[in-house]
Parts: sequence; C-alpha cells; structure tokens
Amino acid sequence: MCLPLKTNVRSPSMRSPVSSMELGFGFDRRHIICLHLPAGLLFCLWFVSAAFGFPPRAQSNDTQARASSITGNVNVTTGQGQTSKLAGVAVKVNDPNTGVELQSTLTDENGHYLFTQLPAGMYVLEVQKEGFKGWSKNLTLDQGQTATEDVNLEINAVDQQIEVRGEAIEVSTQSAQASVKLDNRDLDTLPLAQQKFTDALPLTPGVVRTAEGKLNFNGQAESQGTLLVNSTENVDPVTGSFAIPVPVDVIQNMNVHSTPDSAEYGGFSGGMTQIEINPPPDAWNFRLHDFLPGTRGKNGHMVGVADFTPRLVFGGPLIKDKVNFTEELAYEVRNQPVRGLSWPVNETKTRSMTSFTELQAILSRSNILDVNINVFPLRRQFADISALVPQSASSDYGQNGVSVGISDNLQLSAGGLLILAFRYTRFDSHGHGQGPEDMQITPEGWGGNFFNSWSRVGDEVEFRPAFQLAEKSWHGLHELKIGVDVSRRSYEGSSSSHPVELLRQDGSMTEQISFQGQGQLDGASTEAGEFIEDHWILDPHLALDMGARLSSQSIGRSAALGPHIGVAYSPRRNGRTVIRVGAGTVYGHVPLLAADFINNPTRVITFFDPSGTMIGGPVLLQNTYLQSVAVSDAQLSSQTPRTSPRNFTWSFEVEREISQAVSLKVSYIDSQTRNLFVVDPLFSASGGDSMLALANTGASRYRRVEATIHAQPSEHDELNVSYIWSRARGDLNTLADIYVPFEMPVIRPNASGILPSDVPERVVGWGIFKIPWKLTVSPVIDVHAGLPYSNVDALQNYVGTPNSLRFPVFFSLDGRVYREFSLRLPFKGRPTNRKFRLGLYSFNLTNHQNPLVVYSNIASPMFGQFAGFQHRVNGFVLDMIN
Repeated sequence: MCLPLKTNVRSPSMRSPVSSMELGFGFDRRHIICLHLPAGLLFCLWFVSAAFGFPPRAQSNDTQARASSITGNVNVTTGQGQTSKLAGVAVKVNDPNTGVELQSTLTDENGHYLFTQLPAGMYVLEVQKEGFKGWSKNLTLDQGQTATEDVNLEINAVDQQIEVRGEAIEVSTQSAQASVKLDNRDLDTLPLAQQKFTDALPLTPGVVRTAEGKLNFNGQAESQGTLLVNSTENVDPVTGSFAIPVPVDVIQNMNVHSTPDSAEYGGFSGGMTQIEINPPPDAWNFRLHDFLPGTRGKNGHMVGVADFTPRLVFGGPLIKDKVNFTEELAYEVRNQPVRGLSWPVNETKTRSMTSFTELQAILSRSNILDVNINVFPLRRQFADISALVPQSASSDYGQNGVSVGISDNLQLSAGGLLILAFRYTRFDSHGHGQGPEDMQITPEGWGGNFFNSWSRVGDEVEFRPAFQLAEKSWHGLHELKIGVDVSRRSYEGSSSSHPVELLRQDGSMTEQISFQGQGQLDGASTEAGEFIEDHWILDPHLALDMGARLSSQSIGRSAALGPHIGVAYSPRRNGRTVIRVGAGTVYGHVPLLAADFINNPTRVITFFDPSGTMIGGPVLLQNTYLQSVAVSDAQLSSQTPRTSPRNFTWSFEVEREISQAVSLKVSYIDSQTRNLFVVDPLFSASGGDSMLALANTGASRYRRVEATIHAQPSEHDELNVSYIWSRARGDLNTLADIYVPFEMPVIRPNASGILPSDVPERVVGWGIFKIPWKLTVSPVIDVHAGLPYSNVDALQNYVGTPNSLRFPVFFSLDGRVYREFSLRLPFKGRPTNRKFRLGLYSFNLTNHQNPLVVYSNIASPMFGQFAGFQHRVNGFVLDMIN
C-alpha cells in the first residue's frame, strides 16, 4: 500500500488555462454578447448547448453484436536496448468529452491488455505508471473493429519521486518536507487575475502579496527566494525577482517549498518554487485562448480596450517518435485602472509578448533531451501608480531577454540515472520617471517626476550535472544522488537621479535630497556547489532523508556547508497517520546589487526650517560597505562583506487520513535567516563623516502554524482549506526592500520589528467541483488580518512603532464557472476532439472594499483615511481547447 495521505488524482490530459473575456458597459471585464449578466449568460449557455451539444452514444442491438475492441502490449526499453514487457500496469479507456473512465484493466505477466464490448466511437486510451511518463492517445473505432495499440513507455526524466504500490507503505523524500503542489489542472481551472503563475502563488499558505503587489515567501521578499524551471534557476540575475514569465499553459506542476526540500538546491534564504514543464505532445494539436479584445465602458459608452491577451498554443511531432515540440505565443495589452485617481490618467499600461518553445528529442529509449527557449519583451507605463502616486510621479518599467534551458536524461544499463542540466539567461531591464522635474513628497502623496532612472544588462549561466544511483540494499533501501552546481552571474548598468523635495503641509520645503555622480555599475559572482543526498527506507514505516551541500562563492562565503535531514514515520501498519520532521541550512546568493553598491549616486541631504533657511550644512552620505552598523565602532571595507545570507529552517508535521477522500495536516515551521544585506543611513553627531551603509547584519524570523484539510471525493472534485497563524519579524531596510523594483526616494534609518508581510491570521481555500448541467465551478477565498503600516512625519521618519498599525481585514471571494461544449463537424453528426469553453468569472465577488493605501502622514488633513479600494471585476470565459 502506498502512503494514502496524498490523494491528488489528476487527469493526464493537458488542459489549457481558462482565459478571460472582459464585459463592458457596467462591467470592467469583456463585452462579448450581452449587457445583462444573468440573462445573457443563460442565453449564451442555452445557445451553445443547442448548437454544439449532442446526445450520448446509443447502443443498438446491432452495435452490440458488432462490438469493437482494443488490444496491445505495454513495453519499456532498457539502457541496453532490450525491450521488456511491463506487468501490472494500469490501462484505461476514457470518454474524450467528459474524461470519465469507461473501462480499466491491468496488464498481465506478458504486458498484454485487452478491452472488449466497446461501441463504435471516439475514445482516449491512457496508460499511467509511476516512474514513467504518462501516455495517452485518441482512437476512433468503427463497428466491429479490433484496434492494436502497443505502448512504449518512456522514463520519467522529471519526477524522481518513487512510490511502491503494494502492501507496505513507503514514505518518499518529498513527503518528509513542507510543500504545496499545484498542477496543470489547478492552474487551468482556478480564477487567476492575469493568468500568470505568480497569481497562483498566494494560494499557498506561506506566500503573501503585500499592498504594493510584492510577493513574500516565509516573510521574505521573492528576491530572497528562488524559482527553478526544470531544476535550473530562472530569475532576474541582478535582483533575483520572479520577472521572467513562464506561461501557465506549459506548466506541468508547480511546487512551493517552505523548507529546504533537498540538499541539491541552494542560493536562496526564503522559499523555493519549482516549475516542471509539460513534455510536448506526440500528436498535433492547438489551443486558442482569450482571442477577443475586452472593452471598457464609461457612462454607457465604450471608451477603449481594457485588455487583449490572446494565447496560442500548438505543437506535435516534428519527427515521428523522435522529436516533438510545443510553442506558446502570448500577447498582452492591458490597461489596469487604479481607484483613487481620476479617469483617464488612472491606468497602468502593459504591453508584452512571450514566446515559449519546448523541444523534446527521444535519442533512444533510455535517453531524452529537452530544450526550452523563452523570449519575453515587456513594457509597463506608470508601473507604480496608486491613489497617492499619480501617473506624472510614477516610473515606467521595461524588460527584454531570453532564457534557454537544456536537460539531458540518460538511463544507464546498471540502473542509474544521469541528469545534465544547463541554462543561460540574459535579462535586460530599465526604469525611468516621466520627466526631469524634481520629485516632490507631500503629506498627501507624490508629485513632480520620479527621481531615478536606471538600466541593467544581466547574464547568468548555470550547469548542473547530477547522478542518481540505482537502488541499493543495506539495512533497508537507499536511493543515493550526487551532483555539482556551477553558476556565474554578472551585470553592467547605470543609475542616475535628480533631486527629491520633502514638503510640509503648507508647501514649504523641509528637506532636499540631491545626488552626486552618474552611477556606472557592474558586478559578477561565481558559485560552485557539490551535494550528496540519500533517501533511506529503513522499513515500511520509517524513512530517513540525509544530505549536505558544500558551496563556494567568489563574493560571499568561500566555503559554506549546508546539512539537511528529514524523517517520515508511520506509527501504524495502515499508514493513516504520518509524522514528518525536517531541518536544513541553506545559503543564499549575495545580491549583485550589493556587489557594486558603493558606485551608486551619492546622496546629499539638506534640511530647512519653515522660513526656508538651511539648517546646518549639506550632509554627504557616502556609500560604504560596513562590518558593523554602529558608527562608534564601524569597520569600513572597500569590498563586499565576505559572507552570504544563511537560513535555518525546521518543521514538524502530522498528517492524518480521516477517510479515504479526506486528510488533515497540522504543521509548524520555524525559519530564521541571518546575514541579510541591509541599507542604513548613519549620521555622525560629532560632525564626522556620515554614510549610507550597506551591512550584512540583517536578520528575520518567520513562524507558522498551519492546519489544512484536503478533500478529493472524486477525480473531478477537490477542496483545500488552510488556517494559518504566523509571525514575521526582522529588519525593515533589506536591500531588496530599498532597491527592488524601484529605488526608494527616502531611506529611513533601519529598524527591526514587524515585517510588511506579517499576517497573524489567515484562511485561504480553493476548490474545483463538477456540478449539474456539466458545469465546472472553482471558487477561491482569502481572508486575513490587514497588512501592517507605519505613521510618518513630514521628513518621512517613523512616528511610533514601525508597522504597529494595520489595514482593515482583507476579504476576497473569487470564482469561475464554465461549461465545455464539443464541436460537431457539419453534415457528419459526430463530435471532434475540439471544444469550446464558455462561462464567466468574478474577482472580489462580494465587492468588499479592500484598500491598498492609507494617508499615514500625520500632517495630512486626511490622516488615517484609507484609499485605493478594490472593486468587483466580472467577465466571460471563452476558449477553444482540446
């Protein structure tokens, strides 16, 4: 018996993400057919059902007398080129329209299977076996036909988790760690605001999106974490942010890890997110999403395009049984309004294109080569506007680049698996304000033009060979994996700034920040790591994971050892309860922004009294590397501090199977990070040199208690509900908070306290359900304590304890409902494998007033008032899919 607590059953058929159609004239989403939502939707569903629906296959006596059948063998080719029959493999015949299983069987000792008494029609033949890639094929049977389909399974080069199905319980390496998995069906069906994988991350308990739109993992910014695509790093090489888009259509699954999941990976101090790409299909197909533009209505009139986000996915065999490919082309035009600003100068305008190509070459039965190429130009105007930041004071952002990943997986004759992974990423980015005027900061918000302009050209090369040995027997079973990870990151860039004026409520200047120098920046870092890990199954109830990673950095730690251990124990033979304990140490990258910090433009601070008279002289804040943040014993350095962020995380988890379809998980996670890079302005009281110091003395701590109920009463129904209690404390001036994505105009003295992502209590839940009338419903609910904020004075200094105040309780209920209709070929009276997906979605269904900003300046007449309220967004779903 395998471990029964993870009951996520997924259909192997590829599903494309639900795309959205905006509805205008009263709605902010796409206007397609009708203006009145309930009546219009019912009419649309009735019309499409009448036009494209068809009755189920009827079985006449003649058809039963001339029943069809499917037969064949299931094989696998070993590394020596020998073909072996696979016994005990599950083979299924599914309905192509509903995905419902019609018949199933297991192969006999000769690998043979047989289905009989099948009426003429269309079917999907499906084969699944752990350790091999899923296989499926569409078949059309005539009356009395016997179709022969031999299946040659391929080794699964992506998922190395091994499960033994039998009477004993085996606990896998991954099951000893805290992670959340979202697969292609989840990303396809759940309501995602912009159909991006980053929209799905906050559905996991450890990820929170702040009011500024930043993602935080375990209390830390996303730049402190890492994103892996097919086991190689895929982030902005300079900042570490998740700025490289990966289309949801090509994602096979996405794992969000809250603890150091494996000694194989390093280079992060926050969470780790792993994305595995769907292998290309072996039969030609295409899917088209969101192919009509959405319009925006204003006072009963159409005023323009709200968004136009078509996505075309197509692929198939270039060389039959040898080379397959998938291509996704996505184009995005999005004009996103912000409440609190007046129309028409209240929109962030995004223009982007993404081309993602996946190639898979089957070099032999035991050797698979995968190549993916991602090209992603983007421009975003007025990127950071809010109710307090008008377009004129905002910054534009742009990026362009390419990421190429190659992986080669070779199954050796001795049973081992050799994995070679390589990735090259080039990431060009830039940001600038709307003009040369001085920036102004008033108690009511920002004015003038944003002060800073920058550009960066970054590169990253990573090579990761790994070898997984064949299973060994010694006091149990051992699965040993060893490997190395070598990478180099580098960049060149520039940064220039014009003055910033801080004004009192009466308009008089209280402080001016000017800048000296045209910052010409560059930096590079080379890292090498070696790792070894062992998954040790001592007996059917106990498994132990041990590993270690030794890394060396050209900037940072010259030698860092990160151990990792995990234990999974099932106290009873039925395995209905599993206890997991894990702990590990990982070392993060030194941010490249820290590598050349001293060459940023130098800040010059001047203070004024209410009459406009200068108070003292200008204060020069020299950019400096510091070994201590206390001016009295400051140890200056001309080089980047020789250390790296270090994280130690441990977790305890108990998971209990309440019934065959319901499980309960209760866990505790404690994550502590040291040696974070913080920025701190230090003023000398004695008249000596003042400085803007970069020190590696920052720290943070994140604790979380989680209780999650997972229910899956059927293959098509799923429910996940989590309650989370958490605490996030640490230094507020980390390098990422000050410089990513845009440099802060005012840098306050560093403080330690409640982090901006701290959410003491939260409930997040989502589900996918099949309901009557062949409808699919997918609700998402998120309720949590308001995010923290601080009061400030005219100089933008903290008033009271930083982050001691909170926004109102956040509540959002999102939903999506749709139905799929099979197309009928004209004059033939039978369906194709093409379907239309028609439905609607709603974000913030209850129209709950969730504010995004607050007037926190004590000098403002509107002090304490919230603004930038979110509102309900409705629209249609219209896709053409397989």
